[in-house]
Amino acid sequence: MADQYQFNTNEEKFVKDSHTKEIDLINRDPKLINEDVIKVEFEDVIAEPDGTHSLDGVWKLSYTTFTVSKYWCYRILSAIFGIPVALLWGFLFACISFCHIWAVVPCIKSCLIESQCISRIYSLCIQTFCDPFFEALGKIFSSVKVALRKEV
Repeated sequence: MADQYQFNTNEEKFVKDSHTKEIDLINRDPKLINEDVIKVEFEDVIAEPDGTHSLDGVWKLSYTTFTVSKYWCYRILSAIFGIPVALLWGFLFACISFCHIWAVVPCIKSCLIESQCISRIYSLCIQTFCDPFFEALGKIFSSVKVALRKEV
C-alpha cells in the first residue's frame, strides 16, 4: 500500500499543470525569438567618425546615460504595462485558440468531407461523359498522318 502511495505522488509530480511550471529567470528567451531584433547597443545607435570626436568625458557620460536610461526605461515600462499587455496578449491568443479549435478546424474537416463527396461525383461524371468522348476523338484522329515538306 505504501508503494502505491509513493507511485501516485511521483505520478502527480510529473503531471504538473502548465500554468504552475517554473520559469527560468536567467534565460528568458530560451527559443531565441528576439535573437536579432532587440539587441540595440550604444555603438549601434551613436557613432563618431574619425576626425569628429567629442570630449572623452562627454563620450563616456553619453554611453552611461544611454545604457542606464534604456535599462531603467524598459524596467519602468515593463513594470507599468507588462501585466496589462500580457493579459491582452493572453486574451488574444485564447480567442485565436478558441476560434481555431471550435470553428476553423471543424469547418476545414467539413469542407474536406464535402469535397471528397463532390470529388467522387466529379470523377464519375468525367468517366461517364468525357472519357468516351475523348476516346472517340482519339480513334478518329488516330488515322491522320502529318507530313512536313520543305519547299525551296
